[in-house]
Amino acid sequence: MKAALLENRDEGGFGIRDIDDPVPTTGNAIMRVRASSLNRVDIYLRDNGFGITHVLPLILGVDGVGEIIDCQPESGLRSGDRVALYSSSFCGTCRYCLAGEQPLCLNVDIAGEHRHGSFAEYISMPSRCFIPLPDNISFQDAGVLPAAYGTAYRMLFGKSALQPGETLLIVGAGGGVAVACIQLAMLAGARVFVTSSTDEKIAKALNLGAEGGVNYRTGRVAKEILEMTGGEGVDMVIDSVGEASWGESLRSLRRGGRIVTCGATTGSNPPVEIQRMFIRQLQLYGSTGANMNEMRQLFSLVATGRLQPVIDSIFPLENISQAFDQLAGGQQFGKVAVSID
Repeated sequence: MKAALLENRDEGGFGIRDIDDPVPTTGNAIMRVRASSLNRVDIYLRDNGFGITHVLPLILGVDGVGEIIDCQPESGLRSGDRVALYSSSFCGTCRYCLAGEQPLCLNVDIAGEHRHGSFAEYISMPSRCFIPLPDNISFQDAGVLPAAYGTAYRMLFGKSALQPGETLLIVGAGGGVAVACIQLAMLAGARVFVTSSTDEKIAKALNLGAEGGVNYRTGRVAKEILEMTGGEGVDMVIDSVGEASWGESLRSLRRGGRIVTCGATTGSNPPVEIQRMFIRQLQLYGSTGANMNEMRQLFSLVATGRLQPVIDSIFPLENISQAFDQLAGGQQFGKVAVSID
């Protein structure tokens, strides 16, 4: 099969290779991959990978949807089933798995990070890691949902759910998670504000329903957000940028507000501002991908037509290096998708 294989981090160490197809093993099923998409972790692994336990060569890719081609009778799957990959291979027996919180599994390993991923014609994963995909969701739409939209769903509705009428600031509108947050927050009946490095992306966010935006290259985020919210600040901030935006994010919160993070693309050690945290009684919590039940709820939103994922561009697997360039360039609005036909 053809696969996007990271063999080493030297020039030419990543690209499309012909490798052996996965073979059936006990407890696993094999999916014919039809679509996938890029995420920031793919770029991080290609270029660095520090802190993520992995061994090269490694097939990258955490998103994937397609059809089952091999499975065991007791798996509950059948050959030909349309499915989405749940990329976190969870044990099913630890306290977190038993509580339905698969992202917190004590024994988790993630496709495209710790084990071979989905940028390939086929992928083998434990049978429990495949979620039925409704027939009326196209492979292309479904391929951009699991990581970005699943992460956005959990950030907004996981620990302290965003409520109708609440105000939300999304830092760095344009990326897949940020765009997903805009859409899901609008469905929840929230008032949405964004920041971005370009007026063009802010305009696109406004077209999706955002109420206002701040160009952080030319404006002062906290000052303008306070003005837009009548001097109060927002109820929630979604910040996956990290050090570069953290201070403005904290100062944009109302008293008792909450900030949620799922990443740190500009650095992982911002000033915490502990005095501001306790004087204003702010909440800070982290989030990653969705659990299995949240993924099913997300698919239902798309299947019933309430949510249409935003796709910036689509690249065939053989042009995946161009897809990486598109995401790394930071000019996209929505997801960079990969077609594996």
